[in-house]
Amino acid sequence: MKNEKHIGFADLAAERRKVKTEFFDQVNTLIDWRLISNIINKYYQKGESVSGRPAYEGLLLFKICLLQTWYNLSDYEVEDQVNDRISFSRFVGLSIDDKCPDHSVISRFRTELTQKNVYEKLFKAMNKQLEKKKILVKRGVIVDASITDSPRKPKGKTEYEIVEDRQEEPKEEEREKEASQFKLIKKTQPGVDSEGRWVKKAGKLRFGYKKHTVTDVNGLILGVLTTSANVNEISNLEQVLDTCELAERTWVKADKGYKSKKNDIILQQKRLRNHIMNKAAKNRKLTEREIQFNKIVSKTRYKVERTFGSIKRWFGGGVARYVGLSKMHTQHLMEAIAYNLYRSPGIIMSQC
Repeated sequence: MKNEKHIGFADLAAERRKVKTEFFDQVNTLIDWRLISNIINKYYQKGESVSGRPAYEGLLLFKICLLQTWYNLSDYEVEDQVNDRISFSRFVGLSIDDKCPDHSVISRFRTELTQKNVYEKLFKAMNKQLEKKKILVKRGVIVDASITDSPRKPKGKTEYEIVEDRQEEPKEEEREKEASQFKLIKKTQPGVDSEGRWVKKAGKLRFGYKKHTVTDVNGLILGVLTTSANVNEISNLEQVLDTCELAERTWVKADKGYKSKKNDIILQQKRLRNHIMNKAAKNRKLTEREIQFNKIVSKTRYKVERTFGSIKRWFGGGVARYVGLSKMHTQHLMEAIAYNLYRSPGIIMSQC
């Protein structure tokens, strides 16, 4: 047809650039970066570069880390992309004549902030801003955990302890056995992440870490706790809930893997409403009322699984980028910050 419009590669590229620029502008409008910059500057000593010129601002480096998470890029890749893409350089605050910080600078920045536990502070500061804008809602929370697989696992036949996911908390002798095997891994298999652990989930062996998460009713992340993969959810509910501030009478939804007398008492002591799904016991089936309660909880609880799935699809989550518990916690926190910011413009639009 004569009036048919043909869209070329240049048009598509321009449209994608427009979408990116629009999203970056939305984030810059949403967040007061001065507050974030103040936190970074308290802990990050930028000094001078090797050439004697003033080093890069901490906020610029943090925004680069955000881009790295959003687009699933390595330190080398994000350096190239910021140098290559106008939308990226504009978002982090570089002019067209400025060069992106070297990948080693990005790595050192992340390490320094990890050692000083700054990412936790930045995550909470971001969430505080989102809460003020009514994007985060704390009338109820959902608790769950997901495994982050590490590629740096022991190779070949092993005799290391393998914990069954959702099993009861290990006994003292089992902890001692694990400690001895921890030393064996470090001694016999260099290159293995010695802080990662094995877990058996749905009949499949997996090695790495576990991300314990608290989300709001929209699936936005309120709190994150990182442990080795063999730590069972049933044993650390209190620690997970302590990652965020919850008002009394807030309901807490979780699947039956969290159900225990200990956790029932914890929720009661914290004056939180217990919406943990019921679990059948030996020689005791669930009552009809308990079955109906489980169905009601599951209608909301699935949203945390959607959060885990979205982080995997959008940001390449679920795979360990780094080695060690502290750096993996940084990865999980950055994924949480990136996810909350990515979802926020859409939530604002739905409220209009």
